[in-house]
Amino acid sequence: MSKVSIVYWSGTGNTAMMAGSIADGVAAAGGEAELITVDQASVDALKDASVIALGCPSMGAEQLEETQMEPFMCELDGVIAGKQIALFGSYGWGNQEWMRDWEDRIVADGATVVNGEGIAVNGTPGPDAEDELKALGQTLASL
Repeated sequence: MSKVSIVYWSGTGNTAMMAGSIADGVAAAGGEAELITVDQASVDALKDASVIALGCPSMGAEQLEETQMEPFMCELDGVIAGKQIALFGSYGWGNQEWMRDWEDRIVADGATVVNGEGIAVNGTPGPDAEDELKALGQTLASL
């Protein structure tokens, strides 16, 4: 079992709830989850991690949050090759284009998106989404 760093930005609390569900899944599988808000995250600390979960809601015109998450991703772009990356976030409008763009970015950086795609939840995560997120956490703990 591994330590899983879960780095996220949340404006309304929905993405933070998603991060908590992933952490619950990691713990249920016997792993160690570290919840880190992006403003407290360090790219240097993540360089040695093989498994990372990144969360951010859709913002503006379906993009990552611009003042903290996007700059963090710009730093992370150069150091995630070969890593397993899980993506998650909430949205309130649109067609999840931000998530598809984020998945493409991760792959272009040479990393693997866990399960082949991120988890996007419209609004507040309900019981089905929580179960899916906990299952993702269990998967991450086994990598």
